[in-house]
Amino acid sequence: ISNEQALLYNSAVEEAFDTGFGTDRGRGTAVLALLTQLKLICNHPGLVNGDLARLADRSGKLDRLTDIVEELAESSRAALVFTQYRRTGEILAEHLERLTGAPIPFFHGGLDVDKRDKMVDQFQNSDRSPVMVLSLRAAGYGLNLTRASTVIHYDRWWNPAVEAQATDRVHRIGQKSQVTVMALTTEGTLEEHIASLHTRKKAIAGLTESNNELALAALDDSTL
Repeated sequence: ISNEQALLYNSAVEEAFDTGFGTDRGRGTAVLALLTQLKLICNHPGLVNGDLARLADRSGKLDRLTDIVEELAESSRAALVFTQYRRTGEILAEHLERLTGAPIPFFHGGLDVDKRDKMVDQFQNSDRSPVMVLSLRAAGYGLNLTRASTVIHYDRWWNPAVEAQATDRVHRIGQKSQVTVMALTTEGTLEEHIASLHTRKKAIAGLTESNNELALAALDDSTL
């Protein structure tokens, strides 16, 4: 996490708890607003403070994504980058386009069906774009993007099944490469808590679906 992110993150938490969350339905709305704000700060501080003039060296996660994409480009491998937030997807596509010098498509729910189909076809059947950025929810079903062999989850959704559905876009008939899946998690933030939730949920799913106690045995003591 960068110093700018840490200051914004701690300030948002302190302000929210000083103000209070209220009760009943209003409490749920206030809690959700705080969680969303914190997740956006983890993505990039400019998404919260409005300063997007310079993107690099301000978000640990964006800088790590930059390194990964540069490494993939050197070996001519294609990747999918998933985010749950449309504005995050827009700045990721802009940043990666400047980085690679190639067009970086952003697949999201605001596109009409024809544009979505054309975008998928161009990515799948051309090597012009080394990366496609996708909205996590818009890309959950039906897409076949086997040209990519790397999946990067830029931010974390609470339900691991939603991420798994997105990852399955490259685990389709016709995939000839080993698939690498990465999830970026900002240290010391609620993203670490989401990651631990995923571990617990997957263990419980493994126990209930296959009656396999080994799934729970794999948990560390604190999680168990």
